[in-house]
Amino acid sequence: FRVALIADNSVSCRLSSSTPDVCKTEDCCLGIDEAGRGPVLGPMVYGICFCPVSRKEDLKNLKVADSKTLTEAERENLFLKIDEAKDFVGWALQILSPNTISTSMLQRAKYNLNALSHDAAIGLVQDTLDCGVQLKEVFVDTVGPAEKYQEKLSQRFPGVEVTVRPKADSLFPIVSAASICAKVARDHAVKSWKFAEDLGEVDTDYGSGYPNDPKTKSWLLKFLDPVFGYPQFVRFSWSTAQTLMDSKAVAVHWDDDEEDGEKAAARQNNTSVLSYFSRSKPSELAHTRDTHRFFTERKLQSINTL
Repeated sequence: FRVALIADNSVSCRLSSSTPDVCKTEDCCLGIDEAGRGPVLGPMVYGICFCPVSRKEDLKNLKVADSKTLTEAERENLFLKIDEAKDFVGWALQILSPNTISTSMLQRAKYNLNALSHDAAIGLVQDTLDCGVQLKEVFVDTVGPAEKYQEKLSQRFPGVEVTVRPKADSLFPIVSAASICAKVARDHAVKSWKFAEDLGEVDTDYGSGYPNDPKTKSWLLKFLDPVFGYPQFVRFSWSTAQTLMDSKAVAVHWDDDEEDGEKAAARQNNTSVLSYFSRSKPSELAHTRDTHRFFTERKLQSINTL
């Protein structure tokens, strides 16, 4: 899935294996887990893995384990084993881009991370059923209160026995397998990230991507644009990113109904946002200047009339 992961980083995508024929005729179990929920950098990936209930022991014999207890090399090796067991094991991934996460969390009708996670999991299970898999058992690593999440999934998928547990990735091999698929996919997405922005030579030593990692903090400081903020690799809805923008980036005055925009801007010795849309530009903006890369990369152009 390496090529598919880097095709367009700004949008979310779904990847999956072929569906084993045996999963369409025998009762199956399915595990769900995610990777990259906490980092301020890169996507969050939801993974599922499924196999016949009668082949649980065969899956266990692959020596799958919670991905957090494994080295990167061990995870890669185990993912290859899972993928090679295509006669009885299937997998699928939902890759939620940083852009999707941030815009969802900051939109007017808030769409928080738990809701985003639940919908990703539900979508993957529904796709599995649509592919003809005879799903009877679902095991999930909890997001939020386990009882409420289990009830929600049970109501959404009647006839399927749903088990939601904390640390499910260390309790159920089928969830461990899903955990490995999700973690390997996120690692590849982060390592192979193609920046849409023209940043020149990008330092790819991001650290872990977690907000408290000194390497991650250093990278965030280095690639903060004082006007346009961060590249789409960064989850700009995270408080870490917002705090750095508030303290290091250029302050912006937003016109509102409580005070005339032009007067408020003049009082604060700023140029009003409204002035950029006026027919005659202020003298200080009249000179010709190069268009910022933010606009050229997005193919945006200035207009004189609406």
